[in-house]
Amino acid sequence: MTNTAILAASALLVFAYLLDVFGRRTKLPPVVLLIAAGMVARQVMDRMGLAVGWVDPLVPLIGTVGLILIVLEGALELSLRRDRIRLVTRASLCALGGFLACAAVLTVVFERALGLPFAAATLAAITFAVISSAVAIPNSVGLAAATREFVIYESALSDIIGVLAFYAWLGAQGSLQTFAMNLFGGGFVSLVAAVIAALGLMYLINRVEGHVRFLPLLAGLILLYAIGKALHLSPLVLVLVCGLVLNNPHLLQRVPRLGALCKAGYDDTLREFKGLVAELTFATKSFFFLMLGYWTDIAHMTDWRAWAVMLAALGVIYPGRLAILSAVRQPDTARLLWIAPRGLITVLLFLTAAETGTLTGFPFGAVMLVVLVTASATAFAHHRPASTTATVESAAIASDISSPADRP
Repeated sequence: MTNTAILAASALLVFAYLLDVFGRRTKLPPVVLLIAAGMVARQVMDRMGLAVGWVDPLVPLIGTVGLILIVLEGALELSLRRDRIRLVTRASLCALGGFLACAAVLTVVFERALGLPFAAATLAAITFAVISSAVAIPNSVGLAAATREFVIYESALSDIIGVLAFYAWLGAQGSLQTFAMNLFGGGFVSLVAAVIAALGLMYLINRVEGHVRFLPLLAGLILLYAIGKALHLSPLVLVLVCGLVLNNPHLLQRVPRLGALCKAGYDDTLREFKGLVAELTFATKSFFFLMLGYWTDIAHMTDWRAWAVMLAALGVIYPGRLAILSAVRQPDTARLLWIAPRGLITVLLFLTAAETGTLTGFPFGAVMLVVLVTASATAFAHHRPASTTATVESAAIASDISSPADRP
């Protein structure tokens, strides 16, 4: 049994790597390939009379760990500088505006078309309104630097806004006043806790010695995420802030006492930490999407109501995204229009909502259909011409990164 498990795990990782290479060369989203492979494996194993019973409890567990690592990996690539203010502002407006518009319209759709109560319809709509950084960030590789940076900011912020709103609404039980208190109170506490945790992580990463240095730090970060989630805060804020602080040590130089946190050789240490995070992210993400495909019942995806909900969601997501990107005058709109995938975070939030019993009768197949279609649509971003403005911004970003003298 042990040898079989080792063979299966190693074979799956090698298979996932080959799919990733194939996806990068053909511009097909690796996420879709992994989910499809899991679905095919389920059909083959069912016909052979084989079943894997431990998949059900592992899907949400591995998905949560994968989400943490993906957001951390994305944050470790972001540089906070004055010349990024306009980019961050546009990304924030798009993340917030897209989330609010999508959630509001889909709430009405679910309430009237599916007959869900207002509280349940809003809860379901929130899960569909979140752009998944777990899908968006990996599929932005190969785009212009400015476009990729926008995707990282927007998707990470969308995840944070979605999680904050979801848990605030979940605890409000339909009360708008309680929702506002949960949302703003939880957001402030999350931000304060995130700053404290980031400073602690910066201190430790500069002083931990020995062969085992980074795994205990990651374990501590996951522990803090779990504590924040149990307290109904937004623990993704903590992950994002920790990554930003680690990758932007110049921010601490403005405060004399905090500037002393960085020791000589920090750049080499950070490079090693990024490498470990990237490797773990790939492994966790690969296992999650393979198991998600295996876990999905294809029969649920053939329900006509699932297709109706999927079409309604797509009819809201893309026209709304085009309007918002145009309103903020974001360069490279033709590419960014298609990078609005729903994925890991949508599945995790929907499963949490389903556990409350408020979404009984909602066609779960619609969730997987929206995930597959929106993830597949990201391939169109790689077949669109880049705008001139985006090319100029990308050149400026590349120049800033390559020139250490430009660091504040």
